[in-house]
Amino acid sequence: MSKMVILLGATGYVGQAYAHFLQKLGVEVKCPTRSVTDYTCPNTLRSFLKQTRPDFLINAAGYTGKPNVDACEIHKTECLQGNACFPGDLRKVCEELDLSWGHVSSGCVYTGRRHDGTGFSEEDPPNFSFRQNNCSWYSGTKALGEEVLAGASKCYIWRLRIPFDHRNSPRNYLTKLMSYDRLLDAENSISHLGEFVSATWQTWAKKVQFGTYNVTNPGYVTTREVATWIEESGICKKQFQFFESEVQFLNEAAKTPRSNCVMDSSKLQNAGIHMTPIEQSVKEALTNWQP
Repeated sequence: MSKMVILLGATGYVGQAYAHFLQKLGVEVKCPTRSVTDYTCPNTLRSFLKQTRPDFLINAAGYTGKPNVDACEIHKTECLQGNACFPGDLRKVCEELDLSWGHVSSGCVYTGRRHDGTGFSEEDPPNFSFRQNNCSWYSGTKALGEEVLAGASKCYIWRLRIPFDHRNSPRNYLTKLMSYDRLLDAENSISHLGEFVSATWQTWAKKVQFGTYNVTNPGYVTTREVATWIEESGICKKQFQFFESEVQFLNEAAKTPRSNCVMDSSKLQNAGIHMTPIEQSVKEALTNWQP
């Protein structure tokens, strides 16, 4: 039996990847736009879903800021509305209609590692949020978004972390590294965008348990490692420069602290959904790079 999916935020960086994936898969997908169907209005969304009767809904809408999260420090109202308030409204409507759905969240609700040196699991509460008063506005709103979805029925929370792939884009982590004059060396878990989309779709297609999933490629990378791989690939003719410390980075190049963290994606793997180890995935993206 054919399935029909509603995709919110289809014009964004992540949303476009979902649209391409679902269309290639042959899934019927409807992508309402706010200019025609303002899905941020609960009544409008409810009427739209009653009319279309989808099997599943994907929320890839949100506010990330351009060119980076520093912009969220200026547009705080829009960021709060898109990342925290809207998911709560969406939950109410989906639960009222008994609709299964998935929400694209972020791993940027963490900083560092767990106290035992391992990566953060889905059971660990965010430590980079308004409650700790140590975060960027973006991370704070994403953490609030997860709070309003706590205990939601028939809902997946998919944590994306610093997306990248082989296509040159201002939203691509690899492109960003190549565009900056100096870099902050840090260790991070990151997500290949195409694999993220495929893995999140599989959580519903395989009917795995609803809940929160860290959807990151296994392992982690440092900024210096990725910069070295970029240099070795030959796609960027530059010698990367680095800040001496995070303090210097914050003083000279950023308006707000950044989330740099390591995450544990074993819950996803234990559900039978596997992503490529991170070093292999990054090097394959660079090998297949499309300017």
